[in-house]
Amino acid sequence: MEAYQWKSGQPLTDDYIARFERTGGLFDYNPWQEASWRERVSWLDEQRPSGADRQRVADVLRAYNERAGNQPEALAAAELLRDPLTLVIAGGQQAGLFTGQLLVVYKAVTLIAAAREASLRLGRPVVPVFWIAGEDHDFDEVNHIDYLSPSLAVERIKLEHPTGVRTSVSRTAIAEAQWAEAIGQLGGSLMDTEFKEGIVASLREAAEASGTLTDCFARLMARLFGAYGLVLIDSDDPALRALEGPMFRGLLERSGEVNEALQARSARLRELGYEPQVELQEASANLFTYYGEQGERMLLFRTEDGYADRKGERSFTRDELLQRADREPQLLSNNVMTRPLMQDFLFPVLATVLGPAEIAYWGQTGEAFRLFGMRMPILLPRLGFTLVEGTVQKNLQKYGLSVEDVMERMEEKREAWLREQDAYGLEARFAEVKAIFRSSYEPLVGTLGEINPGLKKLGDTNLSKILEQIDFLHHKAEEGLRSQHESGLRQLQRIEVSIRPGGRPQERVYNIYAYLNRYGGDWIGQLLEQPLEVDGKHRVIYM
Repeated sequence: MEAYQWKSGQPLTDDYIARFERTGGLFDYNPWQEASWRERVSWLDEQRPSGADRQRVADVLRAYNERAGNQPEALAAAELLRDPLTLVIAGGQQAGLFTGQLLVVYKAVTLIAAAREASLRLGRPVVPVFWIAGEDHDFDEVNHIDYLSPSLAVERIKLEHPTGVRTSVSRTAIAEAQWAEAIGQLGGSLMDTEFKEGIVASLREAAEASGTLTDCFARLMARLFGAYGLVLIDSDDPALRALEGPMFRGLLERSGEVNEALQARSARLRELGYEPQVELQEASANLFTYYGEQGERMLLFRTEDGYADRKGERSFTRDELLQRADREPQLLSNNVMTRPLMQDFLFPVLATVLGPAEIAYWGQTGEAFRLFGMRMPILLPRLGFTLVEGTVQKNLQKYGLSVEDVMERMEEKREAWLREQDAYGLEARFAEVKAIFRSSYEPLVGTLGEINPGLKKLGDTNLSKILEQIDFLHHKAEEGLRSQHESGLRQLQRIEVSIRPGGRPQERVYNIYAYLNRYGGDWIGQLLEQPLEVDGKHRVIYM
């Protein structure tokens, strides 16, 4: 395993990781200073406002993880939250099909590694809690996985939305036939190995016990990480919602102030030269509610009389929503800007693990935390990994490429390699022919113009057409060269689609099960046994 610094695509996140001093007070703690950790612990112990009752939170976590079939180590970790000394490293993701993209697995790895390190550093219990964003209604974002086919094409396995109703993923039932079809497609995509039969059986078992994508996601994550003490919770769990009523009431009562605080911090971002990650709307309440028999999820906007949907077609009085907060909090839901506040209300969060875009939008929330007497927790960048398999590694060495080359300059490297194979010097020779022809022909065309201006125009057209034909022949010659070196180009293509498919990082495209099928699950344990420093760097793992 080797590490290197790479650009996340988020300027604020890149500065947060490598140049924290540039972030201008957007964040309450510098994660790279030891003093920040002690300061956060002291604040949690002595100044944190009263949040959800620890004992009830532990009860909810215990019950949920038991239902998800989590391991004894995770159940024991949930019990630790009853102790006032216990702190939390939190982080989460939407409930993707068969755990979704690799980055979801890596977030769990980061949570476990960060909690382990913090516990050793502070000498007190620190529990990793994975927040499954089951309240999210964007089904199309989580209903698929991609895999690399034998023809080196990125193919997709997808679940169609069973109803089309815009409700939370945790409330969207998946039929047995849908599960069977998706598992059949996944099985068909996996090569025959000693692990395949067990993997397919495990997926079937998880799906049979699951009514929704969230249920299945939790069961699979429990199997992968429960033995390392990873505690799971679904944000849309009714028992958890029952604890959130007081915070929902506060968010409703102060929704205008919350939005002003978010707007103010967004303006500060712009002053510092960053573009806010989340576009805020003036009247947004930054909360959702559910309505109708099918439980559709609707974003709330403030009106003169209360709240309404974006188009003003459905409305609620302020008192109606406050009653929901008090009596039926399961009918309310956070948006991306208020979820961080709810997380800190529920848990004594020492630090939260975030992806690049998440760190960027958390930069908009600092003033909102302060409204409720809170402080933004320490933000830890999720560990990123690229898995390089044996054949790919050999080909990297064969062509003198680094993973960084593939990530950042693959097209340039491929063309350079192809030019090296051109023993005939085609590019130079065609360029020479064009130059010689132009130098001989253009004076002739000029002379023809003295005879008749019309001949000059005809000559220019003729010159252009001849040059086009030379370019056409050059193109055909290059195609022939590529065909002659098809084997090498295909090896370069395999490198690229393995490491950076479609120009995107591997961890944002592929799913974990292709790698579990080829290598078993021991490599995850080996990874977690490494002294993984949560430092914002990307790591390359040679399998």
